[in-house]
Amino acid sequence: MSEEIPEAIEEENTIEERKEKNKKEVEVIMNVYSSFNNTIVHVTDMSGKTITKVTGGMTTKYDRLKANPTVAMFIAKRIAGELKELGVKNIYIRIRAATGNPSPGPGANSIMKSLSKDGFKIINILDTTRFARGGPKKKGGRRGRRV
Repeated sequence: MSEEIPEAIEEENTIEERKEKNKKEVEVIMNVYSSFNNTIVHVTDMSGKTITKVTGGMTTKYDRLKANPTVAMFIAKRIAGELKELGVKNIYIRIRAATGNPSPGPGANSIMKSLSKDGFKIINILDTTRFARGGPKKKGGRRGRRV
């Protein structure tokens, strides 16, 4: 009888291990819009349904600090808390700067750094910055805009 009990325990352990292996890791898409005036992070599931959205204005009351890397760390902390509750492990990141700007604002790099330190696996980083293709005439006339 004492030999049968350890076998039953071993069977239960193997069943639990199988369940853990069969568990799918939840993946999300994180859209980061980072300009030099603000940082906006919008997290969706793979089908596009919104999970959470946090902006610089939700974390600080000063307009001049909304694009600050320190505020971006607080944004990442808030998002990390909500994603851990849902059991998210993997993140696809899409970074977007303001149209026509060569680089995103100062908050984008800080958000990615904070999330990777929190234990999330960043699978892909994609730059989705839009660029002008002609469009309306720029302000200023023939000789350019004079200040």
